[in-house]
Amino acid sequence: MPNSPRLLLAALLLPCLARATPAPLPAPLAEPEAAPAAVAPTGGPTLQQQWESATPAQRRDLRDRYAAWRTLDDGERARIRAAAARLAMAPEGERQVVHARFDALDRLHRDGWRLGPELGALYPALQPLFGYLPPAEREPVLALLRALDREQRAELALLSQRTPPTARAELRQELLAQPAQRRGTWIRQRLGR
Repeated sequence: MPNSPRLLLAALLLPCLARATPAPLPAPLAEPEAAPAAVAPTGGPTLQQQWESATPAQRRDLRDRYAAWRTLDDGERARIRAAAARLAMAPEGERQVVHARFDALDRLHRDGWRLGPELGALYPALQPLFGYLPPAEREPVLALLRALDREQRAELALLSQRTPPTARAELRQELLAQPAQRRGTWIRQRLGR
């Protein structure tokens, strides 16, 4: 497998998404209402049978993963599907190494990859500021993060690392209050640039 950082980051996300969808992802995911209870390509149990045999915790995890998948834009989904296809074609040993590296990550960071390749790559740095959000802030914060460009997200990650725990909620509120066109300038000013 090439040593491309993007491929590695996307490949690290694959185990998370592979567990969220029991069947491989060679084609776009069907909406759950339209998904038939067909036999898995390997001749294994149907999706319905897999669901019925799952524990409540596994079902909750699958729901969370699917909800995260649905929040990704088409470009991120396409990148993940392409990485999944590349990983599926890799030798078994390489696939095991990728899965083992992902499983070795702290759960907090594994869950950060649910945000997609762009935000997942920065999640360890953004986590101090955005890792624990009140439910009402979750969607506005995700929309804000996705609206920032790469440079702005990198600067925000640096600001996140520099902000003491006692000041994080206030900083988040100030950031959310900024008009979209002003956020980049506001972040740079907070960094003293």
